Amino acid sequence: MQTNLSFKPRLLDCLKGYNKETFMKDLMAGIIVGIVALPLAIAFGIASGVSPEKGIITAIMAGFLISLLGGTKVQIGGPTGAFIVIIYGIVNNPAYGIQGLIVATILAGVMLVALGLCKMGTVIKFIPYPIIIGFTAGIALTIFTTQMGDILGLTEQAVGKSGELIQIPLKTPGDFVGKWICYFEHISTFNAWNFVMAIASVLIIIFSPKAFAKVPVLNKIPGSLYAILLVTGIVLVLKQFMPEVHIDTIGDRFQIKSQLPDMVVPSITWDMIRNLAPIAFTIAILGAIESLLSAAVADGVIGDRHDSNTELIAQGVANIVTPLFGGIPATGAIARTMTNINNGGRTPIAGLIHAVVLLLILLVLMPYAQYIPMACLAGVLVIVSYNMSGWRTFKGLLKSPKSDVTVLIVTFLLTVIFDLTIAIETGLIIACALFIKRVMETSKISVIEKEINPDEEANMSVNNENLIIPEGCAVYEINGPYFFGIANKFDELQSNIGRKRPKVRIIRMRRVPFIDSTGIHNLTTLIEMNHKDGTHVILSGVNEKVHEQLQKSGFYELMDSHHICPNIDTALERAKEIIGNN
Repeated sequence: MQTNLSFKPRLLDCLKGYNKETFMKDLMAGIIVGIVALPLAIAFGIASGVSPEKGIITAIMAGFLISLLGGTKVQIGGPTGAFIVIIYGIVNNPAYGIQGLIVATILAGVMLVALGLCKMGTVIKFIPYPIIIGFTAGIALTIFTTQMGDILGLTEQAVGKSGELIQIPLKTPGDFVGKWICYFEHISTFNAWNFVMAIASVLIIIFSPKAFAKVPVLNKIPGSLYAILLVTGIVLVLKQFMPEVHIDTIGDRFQIKSQLPDMVVPSITWDMIRNLAPIAFTIAILGAIESLLSAAVADGVIGDRHDSNTELIAQGVANIVTPLFGGIPATGAIARTMTNINNGGRTPIAGLIHAVVLLLILLVLMPYAQYIPMACLAGVLVIVSYNMSGWRTFKGLLKSPKSDVTVLIVTFLLTVIFDLTIAIETGLIIACALFIKRVMETSKISVIEKEINPDEEANMSVNNENLIIPEGCAVYEINGPYFFGIANKFDELQSNIGRKRPKVRIIRMRRVPFIDSTGIHNLTTLIEMNHKDGTHVILSGVNEKVHEQLQKSGFYELMDSHHICPNIDTALERAKEIIGNN
C-alpha cells in the first residue's frame, strides 16, 4: 500500500486566475448556503442531544476547514443527519457523555486522515450499495422516531425544586422500540398546539419553494428558514394573547451562548480509546462515505473531478479540530453542496464565506434562537428524514438478487433496532460473505473425457483436428479464480464420474485469472496427495500473473519443470510420454 503524501487542496488551484466576477458568484452562494445551513445546524445539534450552538460551531469550524483543505471545489461541510443517532447514543450514555463524544470524534478524524494518507479514498467507494441505502434508510426512520415526542408535545411528570409535581418534556429510552413504547404510554399528554405547529412547519417547507419560485431573492431562501420565521412569529403572538397555550421553545430547554467557546483538550485514556474505537470507526466510515458521495454528485454537476484522498484528509482534520471547540462530527453535506452549486458557487471560497456568515449569525443573532419552537425544528427534521430515506431507491432494490436484498434488509433492521455500528459491521461481513460465495460459484471445474475441440484454444494443433486424450489421463478445466474450496472439487469430480484414479492429471489453468495464498496452499496439498498415490500432475496454460504468484511461493519446487506446459498440445504430449514409460 502506497503511503507517499499527496495532499493538494483544491483552493490552491482555484486561486490561480481568480477574479472579481468569480468572487461575486462565490459571495452570493456562500451567503445563501450560510442561511440554508443555519436551521439545519440548530436542528442537528439539538436532535443529537447537545446544545443548538454546538451545531452552528460545527458548521462554522468544520465547514471552514473542509473548504480550506478539501479536495473538491464546491463541497460544503458541516453536521449532517447521518450522525444524529450515533451522537445521541454517546452523549446519553453515562459511561461516555460529552467527553466521550469529543474523544470518539477526534479518533474518527485520525482514522479519516489515515485513510487519506494511505490512499484509501477510492476503496471507500466500493462499499456495497445495499449497505449504504440500508443504513441511510434506517437512520432516516430513527431520526423521524426521535422527533415524535416534540411533534406530539408529549410530557412526563417530575418533581420541581419546591417539591411540587411539574410536567417536563418526555425523556425517552435510546432504542427504537423503547421510544415507541414510551410514546404510547404517554399519549394522554398529547399537545394539539405542538402538533399543529409541527405540521405547519412541514407544510411551509414543502410549499414555500413553489410559492416563491418566480419571486427574485425570495426564491433563494430555504423553506426551513421560512418555517422557522413564520412559526416562531405565530408562537410569539399566541403567547402574547393566549398565555395559557404552552409550546416548548429552544429557550425552555437550553441556555444559548452567542460566542465561540475556548479550546478544551480532553484527557484521553487507553480504556476510552479501546471502548470508543468501534464507534469512532463508524463515524469515520459514515463521514468518508457521505463526503465522497457528495463530492461525486458535485463532480457530475460541474464537470469536475475531486481528489478523494485529499478530501478524506480534510474531513479528518476538521473532525480532529472541531470537537476541541465543542463541535460534533461533520462531513460533506449533499443538500448544502447542491445549494452552493445551484447558486453559482464554483470554488472553495464560497464554503469559506458560508462559514463566516454562520459565525456572524452566531455572534449577533443567536440570542433570538431561544424563541424557536421545538415543534418547528421537529418539522424540519421530519423533512430531512424523508429526503434522507430514499424510499424509492429502497423499494427498487427489493427487486434485486436475494443476496442484495438480504444485505439491504439486515442493515436496515440492525440500524433501526440496535445501532449503526452493529449494522455497518454486520452488513459488511454479510456482503463480503455473499461476494465470496458468488465468486466461488463462478469458479468451476469440469472434466474432459475423451477429446478436446481445437476451437476451444487458439494455440492448439494447426491441423484443426480434435485432440485425443490418452487412456489413463484426465483433463480438468478450471474456469475462474482459484481460491477457497476449489482443490477438493477434484476428488468430488473423481468420485462422481466413477473412474479409476488416472496415471496423469492435466490441470488446464488458461481461464484462471488469479490465485490467492489459500488457492496455492490447496493446490500444493493436491499435488502432494497425487504424488503419494503415484499420479503425475501437469499444469497447462498458466497465465503470467498466476505463474508469477506460484513461482514466488516456491510451488514449482514440488514439480518437474517438464510438467509445466504452455498449452494443451504440449501437456497431452507429455502425458503420453509418462503413460508410455509406465
